[in-house]
Amino acid sequence: MRVHFIGIGGIGLSALARFLKYSGHTVSGSDIKSTPITKKLEEEGIVVNIPQSADAIKNQDLVIYSAAVTHTNTERMEADKQRLTILSRKDALPIILKDTKNYSICAAHGKSTTTAMLASIMQSSALIGAISKEFDSNFRYVDDILAFEADESDESFLQSNPYCSIVLNTEPEHMEYYNYDEERFYNAYKIFLDIAPLKVINAEDNFLKDYKGEAIKLYPSKDIKNCEFFLKDGEPHTKFELKDLGIFEVWGFGDHIAFDASMAILAALQNMDCEIIRTNLLNYKGIKKRFDIVQKNDDLVIIDDYAHHPTEIKATLESIKLYNDLTQIKHTTIIWQPHKYSRTQDNLEAFKKCFQGCDELIILPVWTVAEPILDIDFAKEFASYNLTFADTCETYTGQINLIKDKKILKTINSGMVLGVGAGDITYQLRV
Repeated sequence: MRVHFIGIGGIGLSALARFLKYSGHTVSGSDIKSTPITKKLEEEGIVVNIPQSADAIKNQDLVIYSAAVTHTNTERMEADKQRLTILSRKDALPIILKDTKNYSICAAHGKSTTTAMLASIMQSSALIGAISKEFDSNFRYVDDILAFEADESDESFLQSNPYCSIVLNTEPEHMEYYNYDEERFYNAYKIFLDIAPLKVINAEDNFLKDYKGEAIKLYPSKDIKNCEFFLKDGEPHTKFELKDLGIFEVWGFGDHIAFDASMAILAALQNMDCEIIRTNLLNYKGIKKRFDIVQKNDDLVIIDDYAHHPTEIKATLESIKLYNDLTQIKHTTIIWQPHKYSRTQDNLEAFKKCFQGCDELIILPVWTVAEPILDIDFAKEFASYNLTFADTCETYTGQINLIKDKKILKTINSGMVLGVGAGDITYQLRV
């Protein structure tokens, strides 16, 4: 089958493209600009057209487009003109995943980390919305057993053919898709659980605690004990006890890391020996853009984190405090690139609280794509912080320059710098 992906440079769509190529299909794709992901895809033998053009549509058997691609996209219009089969990523999932034994992980927070951990434990195939440092990709093919990061943002997790549904939390997110209907939102999670033969849930989640179906339940406050945080060769690690299963060690800092690992362990435990799980968990080396230490010297540490929701930012900042305590770092600067006006507005009160504990908060322009621009007075709303506003930042070895009106506003060359956001801040923080 010949398959073309419109928006192939996205972290989710690129993983699916790789999966189909490895499965023996002829895969091509396109995007609006060249990125490290599109370049890597080309190295792997996938033809990528930059920029998008109607010429890329050549009677393929199937055209799959990302959520950001509208009906006015030139390639979608050409595929329609040629009367090709055109599917959204969401609607293509049943075709792509139909032959897999799929461990499908979903949540507002922590799903990329947990998916990568589970892939490390099971040494399985993986489709992740992030780059696992274990195999330096968002994709790995081993066999038909699959650790899959499912997406609740458009209900596509309901199309993921789950053998095991793993739900970490159900905090409302992407509510604009659900027309701010909480009943519809929570019902989607219920359906996701109901359709899977095996289910693993966080039984202390406000919604999941009332789930009536048969499920493996984790009660974090009593099942996870004696968390210990330490540095090993300068890298963050956590030890913890899980139920009566003994001690586990995993890369990363924080109670949330122990929680994510515990959910992965309980899912794998149904088909794996506990000692193999304990050993294989050590294969996990973190994922890029999640507490990603991109630069470190005696004076300056720069950490990039994909956190773009208040709950995620708060958890990451707790990990930063642990790291600072162990390394005696005294000063923490946060560079925040808000992601989407709608998310920022919907969660504004929580955003105003989640940065507490930082010494300086630097706010970049909102990263937005195809949404209404809202009037948010960041200077007023975040006035309780030591604030700096910048247009962008430029990173060099040993320093970050903050740029405002094309001039260097300030240079940071010491302390802890944490960058958070789901836009292009990850590239701004790298040399």
